[in-house]
Amino acid sequence: MKKKEMITYSGEELMQMELPPVRFVVKDFLSQGLNILAGQAKVGKSWMMLDLCIKVAKGEKFFGFDTEKSTVLYLCLEDSPNRIRDRMVKLTDTAPANLHFAVMADNLAGDLTKQIESFIDKHPDTSLVVIDTLQKIRKAKGDMYAGDYKVISILKRLAERRGISIVCVHHTRKKSDKDPFNTVSGSTGITGAADNIYVMKTDDSCSDFAKLYMRGRDIPERVLTIQFDNFRWNCLGKSSLENDGFMNDGAMLSLLSYLKREEIFEGTASDLCNTLGLKIESNVLSRKLGKYENELQKAGVEFTREKKNHTRILTLVYSRSEPGDDGDDIFLHTVNTPKSA
Repeated sequence: MKKKEMITYSGEELMQMELPPVRFVVKDFLSQGLNILAGQAKVGKSWMMLDLCIKVAKGEKFFGFDTEKSTVLYLCLEDSPNRIRDRMVKLTDTAPANLHFAVMADNLAGDLTKQIESFIDKHPDTSLVVIDTLQKIRKAKGDMYAGDYKVISILKRLAERRGISIVCVHHTRKKSDKDPFNTVSGSTGITGAADNIYVMKTDDSCSDFAKLYMRGRDIPERVLTIQFDNFRWNCLGKSSLENDGFMNDGAMLSLLSYLKREEIFEGTASDLCNTLGLKIESNVLSRKLGKYENELQKAGVEFTREKKNHTRILTLVYSRSEPGDDGDDIFLHTVNTPKSA
């Protein structure tokens, strides 16, 4: 049997080739290929994915990024039609006709890829397929790394073959790590084979706030500070991984939201913790206030410490009525809306 020769390109040929640009379903945020969104259980991943699907189907901005209006397929494999409809009602007044749902599908050992390709054949303008969750379509056997890599590679080849973006919702481990991308459940076969990785991490001191860490082949490496408000995740700010500080501190963001509403606070650090509903000790909050004193001033907050009757009293006043010249208006009203997925 004649051996099949490898196809190669010289450097000169490659430089002269007319190659199509990378397709972005959400500009600078979500590119074509295989993407993993990982986060803790019940952190709100499904709310985020449903909102993403609606925005792409309508061609509306998502987290402030432009989207490519197109057909979307959302495999809600842990939900029922009733739950999906209930969530849709909370997120939109008009359900897009080009957003399709399935609550049952085959797994990767069966005909899942054929089912997805059949859908794309019927809807050739499809750009996004969300699989919620990855665990529902895989069957782990033998070596974990090899199994994880094989699963991701199958989906990756499908995405490349059809020029679409596939997002798989996944979980993170309970054990923490300095590098959030190391918390993705499973072996490094998942993160190694995927094109882009997104990790949601909540701040225990204020669960309505979270960080969305982004890393990939075609997207900038950055951290988004997000807040769950009125059943939707909203982007409050963007920063690099190296600048993961004030804008990503849930206690400070909760404080700013409170001061935007109330304009002033006076009391002890313990009183402030109770007022904000923070799950941290008062001395920890005091250290944060000292650490971020300059950042708070830039955000329009002045605070003083004064001893009264042997008690240290904090006075914090929000004085800015308009966003600063740098556009950092990060204050959104905090609504303690329950997240169920």
